[in-house]
Amino acid sequence: MVVSALSASDGLNARKRGILLVLCGAIFLEGIDVAMLNVALPAIRADLGLPTGELQWVMSAYVLGYGGFMLLGGRAADLFGRRRMFVFWLAVFLLFSGLGGIATEGWMLIAARFVTGVAAAFMTPAGLSIITTSFAEGPERNKALLVYSGTAAGGFTVGLVTGGLLTAVDWRWVFFAPVALSFLILVAALVFVPESARPDGSGKHVDTAGALTVTAALVLIVLGVERAAHAGAAVSVGTLLAGAAFLVAFLVIERRSADPLVRLDVFRNGSLVRANLSAMLFSAGFFGFQFLVVLYLQELRGWSALQTSFAMLVIGIDAILSPTLTPRLVDRFSNAKVIFGGLLLAVLSYGLFLPVGADWSYAVMFPSLIALGLAFSLAYGPLTIVATEGVPEEEQGLAGGLLYTAFQFGAALGLSAVTAVSAAATRAQTPAALLDGYRAGLLVPFVAAALAAAVGAFGLRFRRGDAPPAAVKAVAGHMGSPVSR
Repeated sequence: MVVSALSASDGLNARKRGILLVLCGAIFLEGIDVAMLNVALPAIRADLGLPTGELQWVMSAYVLGYGGFMLLGGRAADLFGRRRMFVFWLAVFLLFSGLGGIATEGWMLIAARFVTGVAAAFMTPAGLSIITTSFAEGPERNKALLVYSGTAAGGFTVGLVTGGLLTAVDWRWVFFAPVALSFLILVAALVFVPESARPDGSGKHVDTAGALTVTAALVLIVLGVERAAHAGAAVSVGTLLAGAAFLVAFLVIERRSADPLVRLDVFRNGSLVRANLSAMLFSAGFFGFQFLVVLYLQELRGWSALQTSFAMLVIGIDAILSPTLTPRLVDRFSNAKVIFGGLLLAVLSYGLFLPVGADWSYAVMFPSLIALGLAFSLAYGPLTIVATEGVPEEEQGLAGGLLYTAFQFGAALGLSAVTAVSAAATRAQTPAALLDGYRAGLLVPFVAAALAAAVGAFGLRFRRGDAPPAAVKAVAGHMGSPVSR
């Protein structure tokens, strides 16, 4: 898929093709990594004996590490060199993905996934900035971003099928396969990506305190939501209050820092705030829904991992529609209207699945799954545009980092919320009780999508600064992999 995409990038010289090959390989790696793991979760639970609450942390640990350190990762690339950060953290990604494959206890796997997410948080902004600095602004850069974003979407789609195939052999291959791919990308990076001059970081510093406090806040808030179903009220409330305290500490640090991780004035941009809130809620619903559907198909219905992979594959229609249909719709109707339409489709998708039965055929499930794929196609790209429009060029990285953090935090929060609600509603381990739990948990994605649509509706009143078609095409598929961007 990467090679075929590169063949479309005519007009680029050999050196730039090599750079693009490496970066497309990295974003493809992220996409298949998350998709394969999603399909393998029931097999991991069966082998390691993980309860549902601990199982969701296998996914949440990654997205929290990713989202919590994304802003710091972008800052580090600026200060210490893009190639240096990309290569180093790709090596870390490779190492801890392999460690996840040999884990014998749940905590070992969760710890490995957290560090892998941190590695992705440093690797991703470094890779993206290599593209924006290696390709001239205009048609050349847009072409490179189109190839890059299409590969991201394709990685998730391919990962669904590959994950089913590998899990059928042994779930540990879901972790070992990315090791082999990471090694090939690492070698190619050393060959093709040129060494960049180290920026002048004199008088500047990395806001480590800000990064640590915001990550602690995110982890504690998600933990507090997840523990609500099986811990006392005092413990849950105490955890949430601790998360809120770290969040306040983060805001104080950012206000006083000479080189803050996040300049707080950026939140005066109403469209940016709306886009980030919508992205967080949309991501919460998307990941929570997928988590429950996989458990429903494999643990209640007895479907194999491969059958589940093919069932979920239709969601990957966004890989085709994001760079083709979405730009045309935005050009005709505006970003705000396309986002709102995508969010309404998400509400429809989750609503159709709410009355799920114990013996639903795939034909009954299909409308919900295809609607979700369409929702993803319409919402992700335009949300990226709205979240960065009106922001000064020197703060585009900040705006993008905020959006990616919102997506990752939303994913972790959604996983924890559906787990808590589903566990609370499951009175026994009988098929009927499990189904009741799934139905209750499915209310979380539905409510999250409805809230996202309500936030998006406010954007219909603000049509300022819609991006031109070229910019739309460049980013419409950029978020095609649901966790990798």
